[in-house]
Amino acid sequence: MSSKAGARYAKSLLDLSKEQNAVEEVKNDMVFFEKIVDDNSELEAILKNPIVPLDKKQGILQGIFGGKVHAITASFFKLVVSKGRSSILYDTSEQFIAQYNAIKGIVTAEVTSAGELTEANRAEVVALVKKELAASEVVLKEKVDPALIGGFILKVGDKQFDASIASGLTKLKKEFAQ
Repeated sequence: MSSKAGARYAKSLLDLSKEQNAVEEVKNDMVFFEKIVDDNSELEAILKNPIVPLDKKQGILQGIFGGKVHAITASFFKLVVSKGRSSILYDTSEQFIAQYNAIKGIVTAEVTSAGELTEANRAEVVALVKKELAASEVVLKEKVDPALIGGFILKVGDKQFDASIASGLTKLKKEFAQ
């Protein structure tokens, strides 16, 4: 769930990092921040909890990220927390990465298949997405769902292509029911 505030904060951070020639470093910091929050649900709970004092939140972020992130990122964390908006930090990091990817022509494609993809399958999916969307780079996120029986489901943004056997069987079942 993305917020307008998160998108605005992300744009401001992206603009500032462009001015300071630190876009790559700040993008890496946002990826790092997301990974840490994903791995530690307690951190997310603390950031979203309005009862936790702001100075305690700043201390926690400083303890985890101090010296490990660019000065712009550290200042950004401090500013957002001091304004009482720590609950949108994760959303802001997601929005920053999405805006960065849009600028760089990087597309994220999610492939759900019945089994593990082979290298040839991966290359084929990446080539297809690059061609169809004129993307410079494709980040492939893979999931395995044996319930698909065979085939795959490809999601890119709000578009979905379903070439799974389970979907075909469902369509066939509906046709016979009529």
